[in-house]
Amino acid sequence: MKMKVSKIQLAKEAFKHKGFIAKIPVIIRMIKSATKKGGYKPHLKDVILPGLVLIYLISPIDLIPDWIPVIGVLDDLALLTFAIPLLVREAEKFVAWEAANKSDDPMIEEAEVIG
Repeated sequence: MKMKVSKIQLAKEAFKHKGFIAKIPVIIRMIKSATKKGGYKPHLKDVILPGLVLIYLISPIDLIPDWIPVIGVLDDLALLTFAIPLLVREAEKFVAWEAANKSDDPMIEEAEVIG
């Protein structure tokens, strides 16, 4: 019996890891914040490595071709199980940073007491 799993099915299963899908809006906010002056500064390895894994997964080039039963999909799965926790952990750090840096009044960014 031949096991056939597409990269898309594999990615869907891996993305369920620790609520990854629910963290996507947080990851988008994190990326936007990281591009702004004074914004969140993520650990680059926790953002760049998952980005490289995503590029590898959507790329037609594979270290181990997917047509090889079981092993062909395992390299993709291994990379996903490595990259997703990094990104989820960085998203959680961002949420904590965001909460610590958020003012009650969105119109006030910084205030100085003169006395």
